[in-house]
Amino acid sequence: MPNTRRPAVNHPRGGSCVPKREIRTIADLLQFPLRDKRNASHCSFEPSSEFVEDPLPNSDLRPLPVSVLAHGSHKLTVMVVDDHAIVREGLAALINRQSDMEVIAEAGNGRQALEKFVERRPDVALLDIRMPLMDGIAAVSAILQRDASAQLVVVTSYPGEEDVYRALRAGARGYVLKDSSVDELINCIRAVAAGETWIPSQVGAKLAKRLAYEPLTARESEVLRAVAAGKSNKEIGNGFNISEATVKVHMTHILEKLKVTGRTEAINVALRRGLVHIEGVVAA
Repeated sequence: MPNTRRPAVNHPRGGSCVPKREIRTIADLLQFPLRDKRNASHCSFEPSSEFVEDPLPNSDLRPLPVSVLAHGSHKLTVMVVDDHAIVREGLAALINRQSDMEVIAEAGNGRQALEKFVERRPDVALLDIRMPLMDGIAAVSAILQRDASAQLVVVTSYPGEEDVYRALRAGARGYVLKDSSVDELINCIRAVAAGETWIPSQVGAKLAKRLAYEPLTARESEVLRAVAAGKSNKEIGNGFNISEATVKVHMTHILEKLKVTGRTEAINVALRRGLVHIEGVVAA
């Protein structure tokens, strides 16, 4: 059987790093181990000049914003926020390859994002949704309370209607899925920095669907999340200090609003729409 493994790329300072692969989407970053622990001093996401010579072949990038062109030397400053270091560092490496952009701050959770934004004031901040301590949507709201002119973009694996709706309602100026191309992310950064809103057609379609749904009340949302966590009606009642009969009433309303007939179907629909999240599960 022929050897199908791709050869490692030699680093100009010695040692070998990850196999040479082409990064087409943001999600591809997860396929790249950022550091070889045996050669941690010289091996990283940018293994060689050969690797970075043409990082975005056949790219169709937007022109630079007028403000950047006019000042020539000005670079768009960017903050990257993601709790996965491999994604965070990979995004920073890709963005820093753009001649008009520079990543000036990184954060691993929403609370840290707020602190770093206030400290560094980047032109654009990219935030994941699912993060510890404070999620991305809460961070968007918190940052905008400090700086109403902040240009914020959600970059996430979650395509649910509710996620899109909550992010844009919180004040995000863009919404990019991690299966989007690198070109799309770069174009989004430039557009948002220029004062535009970036909502791709598939994201706009999700938002339109969400606006057509009858929303759940706060209590119904809490009950639905408890159901998704595997709680029984009795356990839910005890947790919220309400009767089991009241829980059943809430469940009836939830099933009606989601247009389903049972708990399992309700969980599946809720996952798909982004009404609930289960760790490690991203609904199609």
